[in-house]
Amino acid sequence: MKKSLILLAVLGTFAGAASAQTSVNIYGILDAGIVNERGGPAGSVTKLTSGIQNGSRLGFRGTEDLGGGLAAKFAIEAGFGVDDGISNQGGRLFGRQAYVGLGGGWGNVTLGRQYTPYFLAMDQIDPFRSGLAGDNNNLWPVVTRTDNTIKYTTPEWSGFLGELAYAFGEVPGDNSAARQWGASLGYTNGPLLVKAAYHEGEGPLPVGNERPPSGVVLGDKAKRYMLGGKWDFGFAAAHAAIGKADGGTVRNTDNRFWLVGATVPFGATTFLASYIRNDDRRTINQDADQWALALTYALSKRTNFYTSYGRISNDNGAGYTVGSAIEAGSGDKAFNVGVRHQF
Repeated sequence: MKKSLILLAVLGTFAGAASAQTSVNIYGILDAGIVNERGGPAGSVTKLTSGIQNGSRLGFRGTEDLGGGLAAKFAIEAGFGVDDGISNQGGRLFGRQAYVGLGGGWGNVTLGRQYTPYFLAMDQIDPFRSGLAGDNNNLWPVVTRTDNTIKYTTPEWSGFLGELAYAFGEVPGDNSAARQWGASLGYTNGPLLVKAAYHEGEGPLPVGNERPPSGVVLGDKAKRYMLGGKWDFGFAAAHAAIGKADGGTVRNTDNRFWLVGATVPFGATTFLASYIRNDDRRTINQDADQWALALTYALSKRTNFYTSYGRISNDNGAGYTVGSAIEAGSGDKAFNVGVRHQF
């Protein structure tokens, strides 16, 4: 009882201090639902899980005006499961993000654990925003975040915005081992959004740097390319992307990717649809196709209901699975229904 009172007092003091500093914001997402997965080697499974549309999280971010147009910036963000309270990203305390940096009219430089430019670009193009049963990661694997990263983000100029990131491998005696780097360039003009991105990796990534993949491991000189766009017609938005994977191990060593999709809002409801093709150019030719549909319904500005369905057709024993925002899934078909609250 005494320990509980002490903990509440500490949390209350911290919350009071944070609210007193207008430059510090506390934010988060709580996402939980029921998932039914079918077509896996072990049979179908129904479960209550977390992080279907978006990974559940608790974060703190803020800025400090240093004068002369210069500002200090930071963010720390913890991922966890609403279903069991366990930390995600390999059990890390702030596994989603942890960085500090400086910003001004020349852009932003941040240091720490951060999202890759490739992931952020793909997240904007995918109508499912890298979540639900239509998550592009099911067939189009993306390195979500990297440790030990220095990132530069340009200021927006005439609709153009760029990012450049380098993640140190920190292997003694070999500065190139396990390093990662990537870049993106985007252009926005009214209803049009265009994104191009590149990511290159040396060696396998540490645990917690990407969503559990369907047999995807970055190897020596693994390279990923993408070009995508979105056009918002007002009554609907059209999405399209193409990509390429060279190098690596296990899968996606010589692959081409295509994505087409749509977002259709009507009132508080939004309809999502996408088709993704993974064309394997290796001799074993393990191609795969994914179809996905979803509906979200806004109960308020911060709370929404969702349901989605995804199905993958695997060729020649490919074995890709339908997952969601933080899970790889266990079968080639999945249906889910749940609720997400943002604060």
